[in-house]
Amino acid sequence: MRIFIKALSVNRGWQGRRFKNKAYRDYEREILYLLPKRLIYMPTGKLELNLVIGLSSRNADVSNCEKFFTDILCLKYNFDDKWIYRLTIEREDVKKGKEFIDFEIKKYN
Repeated sequence: MRIFIKALSVNRGWQGRRFKNKAYRDYEREILYLLPKRLIYMPTGKLELNLVIGLSSRNADVSNCEKFFTDILCLKYNFDDKWIYRLTIEREDVKKGKEFIDFEIKKYN
């Protein structure tokens, strides 16, 4: 599944000592709105999360973009990220305005 949004980095999302700032709250609200109400299939138990993040800035750190998105997925689909046993993150360079996040949640084998 693909949603079209620029990923928010950890550096921009935390305010001081791990407090959500306005950028994070706005990002969370927008992601929750863009995600489908439910997934076709939401596995239980050990999970695998695959992400492809389209970034327009060559200076962006793809791993900084993962944490917020993963936390929001957990909130939306009611699971704990402690159940993610495999996490793959792929970066794709895109033009400004074409940023996206592809994600897939499946049962970990």
